[in-house]
Amino acid sequence: MKKSFYLYVLTFRGGDWSDSKVRFAEEMFHEHNFPKQSTDFDELSTYIESFATDNLTTGVFDELWALYVDHA
Repeated sequence: MKKSFYLYVLTFRGGDWSDSKVRFAEEMFHEHNFPKQSTDFDELSTYIESFATDNLTTGVFDELWALYVDHA
C-alpha cells in the first residue's frame, strides 16, 4: 500500500530550518485538518491553496509532490 503524502513529508521534520521542505513539514504537522491519509494530488493541492501560510506554500508542495511521486 502506498504511504500517504503526509507520512512521506514527515520524514523531513527535524532537519535544517533553512530548508523550505523542513519548514513545510513542521507546519503541516501542526495543521490538525491536513488530509493525513490522502495520496490524491488534487485533494492535497486544494487544501494547500486554501490554507497556505508562509511555510505551507504551493511551490514547496509541488517540489515535495515530485519527490513523493519519485519515491512512492
